[in-house]
Amino acid sequence: MAQSSTETDWVSRFADEVIAESERRAPGKPVVVASGLSPSGPIHLGNLREVMTPHLVADEIRRRGHTVRHLVSWDDYDRYRKVPNGVEGVDETWAEHIGKPLTSVPAPAGSPHPNWAEHFKAAMVESLAELGVEYDPISQTEQYTAGTYREQILHAVRHRADIDAILDQYRTKKAPKKQTQKPLDAAELEAEEGSGAAAEDDGSGGGAGYFPYKPYCGRCEKDLTTVTSYDDDTTELAYTCTACGFAETVKLSEFNRGKLVWKVDWPMRWAYEGVVFEPSGVDHSSPGSSFVVGGQIVREIFDGVQPIGPMYAFVGISGMAKMSSSRGGVPTPADALKIMEAPLLRWLYARRRPNQSFKIAFDQEIQRLYDEWDKLEAKVADGTVLPADAAAHSRAARTAAGELPRTPRPLPYRTLASVMDITAGHDEQTLRILTELDPDNPVTSLDEVRPRLDRAENWITNQVPADQRTIVRDEPDTELLGSLDDEGRESLRLLLDGLDTHWSLDGLTTLVYGVPKVMAGLDPEAKPTPELKLAQRAFFALLYKLLVSRETGPRLPTLLLAVGADRVRKLLGA
Repeated sequence: MAQSSTETDWVSRFADEVIAESERRAPGKPVVVASGLSPSGPIHLGNLREVMTPHLVADEIRRRGHTVRHLVSWDDYDRYRKVPNGVEGVDETWAEHIGKPLTSVPAPAGSPHPNWAEHFKAAMVESLAELGVEYDPISQTEQYTAGTYREQILHAVRHRADIDAILDQYRTKKAPKKQTQKPLDAAELEAEEGSGAAAEDDGSGGGAGYFPYKPYCGRCEKDLTTVTSYDDDTTELAYTCTACGFAETVKLSEFNRGKLVWKVDWPMRWAYEGVVFEPSGVDHSSPGSSFVVGGQIVREIFDGVQPIGPMYAFVGISGMAKMSSSRGGVPTPADALKIMEAPLLRWLYARRRPNQSFKIAFDQEIQRLYDEWDKLEAKVADGTVLPADAAAHSRAARTAAGELPRTPRPLPYRTLASVMDITAGHDEQTLRILTELDPDNPVTSLDEVRPRLDRAENWITNQVPADQRTIVRDEPDTELLGSLDDEGRESLRLLLDGLDTHWSLDGLTTLVYGVPKVMAGLDPEAKPTPELKLAQRAFFALLYKLLVSRETGPRLPTLLLAVGADRVRKLLGA
């Protein structure tokens, strides 16, 4: 029995609603939720929300013992709209393919995949597997070219005047102001419409008048075609191609080389698949948008029911400008999974309601996100976690099928990142440092801290600018050491004298914070004061300058362990 909505998180509340609606529509049948992805270019982290929102709801429904189908429609029969910027292996010659189905466009040069769509699908398929997303894939190329939707197409064409009248209600209205929301900042990344097909027109006009179906040309394969005549009795359809001049007459009842225009295609699929839940991006949910118009078309044309469809908001990327998925260089789920474990990425989508914006960090902020996650894990372990936070954690760490892989010994990400920064990924030195973090419970194998260690190494190597990397000095800074006054030399002596007895992460933390206290005549355990904090900052800056020639760097206890006691003594003038 479902919990009361007041006690549960957003996922449970949607699951309650979807189960009830599914039972009302199709008692005893599997619950159907859906996502749509267009492999027109890199499928980015905003697009991932199109999948994660229904996935989380579907997974909750599975946990309750119901059968669920999560359909992921690959809109690979959409037209190739433009050549994306910055995609490796692609140049201006790809412009000759504009107007073809994505599955008829060559993959970028050097790709092992047979076409454009498969190239961009591949990374997403791999990422969804790593994220534990269970789904039923549907290729719209396969559906259309196999004639799967033939009856639906013929039905839509027979009712083209009715569809035109519905669309006209929205065409004649004054264009609404585009919905806006408070921007995240310069790092905003747009979560685009699910299909990516929104730029299509709503139907062709020609000798046949309004027509909700676009043939792909029999010669050049492009959709730059105009239907010139259609016979409802024989289904004979004549079209001409404005790109190459080709013209032909076909029987639509036997023709499989074309597709319904987007604003008709989407509601047709809702009815055909019996979709109960499908979210949509902010642009889809504005007045006159595809979701709104589709709701009327699915009811009045296809005798179906519009899905429960929450709007999902933008996903931001720290430090990156707002982009669309057709641009090169847009962070994808695969990029995120190189620097963070799957449970953390799932948690970012699970803990915020779909209509709430959030950021995914590729900069220093990732260390704070990991700290938050580790604190949440600790609260779950000791039973102090709040119910909604516990639910988000559960959805992140496991699915109905079981636990996601996790790091056996999850040391702080910032510590691992600092170690990998200093060691440049040298395994033997890394293990030596990690062993010394906690001598009473030493790390005995790097496998204990993987995959988190590998994610931290990838972040340091690929995301941290070279001028922010840590380079330990080879030789002492004799000029700086020679310029120190008696107080400066005494503070270094106290640190060096305490190294052996404090050689652990906790011990060195006590030591580096304690030296300025002793210098001020205070007990090493004294509470910090504003004056003491200033003295500590000055002492830390001195140590950083002597060790790494900068005034900042990794946390000093980690840095000291990484450098090693002998080298610390050498650089500090012992």
